[in-house]
Amino acid sequence: MSVLSKPPLRKLTSKQPPLLRVADLILICSLCTLAFAASPSRPSTKPDPTVKQAPLNKEGQIDLIRGLASEIAVAKVALPRGKHGIFLNDKGQIDQAKAKEELRLNGPAVNAGTPVKITKIEFKGDRLTFEINDGGKSGKHWYQHIQVGMGDGTAMTPIGSTQSNNQTLSYGSYITVTFPARVPNLSADQARQLLSSALDFERHSPTVLYSQATPVKFKEAIKNHEVVAGMNRDAVLSAKGAPDRKVREQQPDGSEKEDWIYGLPPHVLFVTFEGDTVVRVQQY
Repeated sequence: MSVLSKPPLRKLTSKQPPLLRVADLILICSLCTLAFAASPSRPSTKPDPTVKQAPLNKEGQIDLIRGLASEIAVAKVALPRGKHGIFLNDKGQIDQAKAKEELRLNGPAVNAGTPVKITKIEFKGDRLTFEINDGGKSGKHWYQHIQVGMGDGTAMTPIGSTQSNNQTLSYGSYITVTFPARVPNLSADQARQLLSSALDFERHSPTVLYSQATPVKFKEAIKNHEVVAGMNRDAVLSAKGAPDRKVREQQPDGSEKEDWIYGLPPHVLFVTFEGDTVVRVQQY
């Protein structure tokens, strides 16, 4: 009967390497990390800040004009009167200090929540300027150019009331986007994203605005392309679209009224707003 015996233990010889110490392991790992980081064959995943974007070319300018000219949006912030408006940087952030100063000096041309229209786009080196509602220029009412007379026509009287120098308050403004260098190639959607801190391009959709909250009589008027007192600006835009002209006048009590004018004589529709609400509708 055989008896099982344990195999003899192997003895370490001098040819076997000694166990690595912890300090040695740390040193080797550090050297490997440095060598890996210094390797020129590893591509960087971060964009190279020294690589310049191609500037906006003529084709890009045409695409922006096609995509944004006559675009209707809703102002998220008050836009000042005057020739400067507000300024945004290349991240779409508003220069609040300049905006407040312009509003203090010139007053608002457009209040927050008001529908507006991009009427022109200007390209100037390192900036894009979007003209809003024909810009911050003052001018005559369209009807102040018409005069009526009697008899031999020697006594001619303007049909519209006049202010000093026959000037009316402007209702337009500007939004300027500035870039560190020349304006880069932008799509219309990218430009909308830059403007999104100042303009909302989604609110003018009737299917979004007038699903539940709108009274039934306003819904019916919108379907029939009619305007009734009590509507807000968004409802009027949904019913009639953008007006042919706008006229804003300051009242003796300091309040402001704005007329949206549709059509040409002899068939002209006047829609008068106080604030954001229609107070009078006149069809001629």
